[in-house]
Amino acid sequence: MHECRGSFHALLLYDVADELDLQTLRSLLGATPPVRKPEFKLPAPVYVRFEHPPVVEPCESLSLSTGESFEGRLKYFDYGVVSLELELPFEAGWQELVTLSNRWIEAPELEQKANQIVRRRLGKLTEAVSKAYPEWLDEVYYTVHVREVTGANGKVLPAAELLAEHGTAIAQIVRGELNPLSPAEERELLGSSMSYYPSDLLVVGWMAGFIYDTAEGAAATEQLLEYANTQLLEYRRYDEVFTRVLKRAYDSLERGGGFFSRWKLAAEATRLNTLRLDITELSERADNAIKFLSDMFYARAYQLAATKIGVNDYRHLVDEKLRTAGELYQFMVDEFRAARGFVLELMIVIILVIDLVFLFKGK
Repeated sequence: MHECRGSFHALLLYDVADELDLQTLRSLLGATPPVRKPEFKLPAPVYVRFEHPPVVEPCESLSLSTGESFEGRLKYFDYGVVSLELELPFEAGWQELVTLSNRWIEAPELEQKANQIVRRRLGKLTEAVSKAYPEWLDEVYYTVHVREVTGANGKVLPAAELLAEHGTAIAQIVRGELNPLSPAEERELLGSSMSYYPSDLLVVGWMAGFIYDTAEGAAATEQLLEYANTQLLEYRRYDEVFTRVLKRAYDSLERGGGFFSRWKLAAEATRLNTLRLDITELSERADNAIKFLSDMFYARAYQLAATKIGVNDYRHLVDEKLRTAGELYQFMVDEFRAARGFVLELMIVIILVIDLVFLFKGK
């Protein structure tokens, strides 16, 4: 029976504010300047890193009623996201690992206690928080990192053999299921797996991933998965804000109210356009947070993660609403200009009539 050695990771991410001042955070926490870690396992330019590296802080461990104790680490991103990474080492057989994955993934107690840790910590760091949100959005992502699996001959299994021998169990682990998946679902999940060397493997699901790699190689992959989930949070926030603002704009147009209501559209259009520009700026800042596109493997790994967890879907929604907001802004401006043009023409006519009246009276 092959033993799996590795660690279970839970990434619990919260969109807490418009922005976090990383310099103030470092001062409050006494954190050292950021270093370029983890190192990527393939050759890459020096700019394949975060543009503004998040502030990292060790935090208290998290214990479950079932007896497990997770080590914790907090990360603060400048675009207002806080990530709590929880790690629990394991050494287990495949069936036991399937059972543990089912128990840990979406464990209500784990998520509840993680939220409490982050809220307590942020309560002491308010100086670094800009425009805190009254309601947090959250995302949770889990990874099972297996460092090595030995075969019957005592040698470490390469990725191809690992998939061939334990693909069914890996699919169950990623889905958090106790029962085997259907052949079609298993093929769909494992068919998009990735490897760079024969000895590593990445399988990404919508809420959990499986990593077969060294500790150093897995650290970089974990970072990309974490970043993809922060992107998902940001686009969910943009989608929520746009939905609310567009509804208000449509309501203003539907209310009508006659000719003079068109004058109010100027102020509404200005608010809409300001928000549209703000969201565009925030979106570009989040997109530019990490630079790894020159490295094709990590770029593909990110694209796989973004597709699987829904980043691309939410980004498409936000892009569509950006276009709608732009068209709506132009319509409001046109309506206001038409009203203003009518008023100016009316004033000219009134002035001409008054001139004519005085002209005839003068005669």
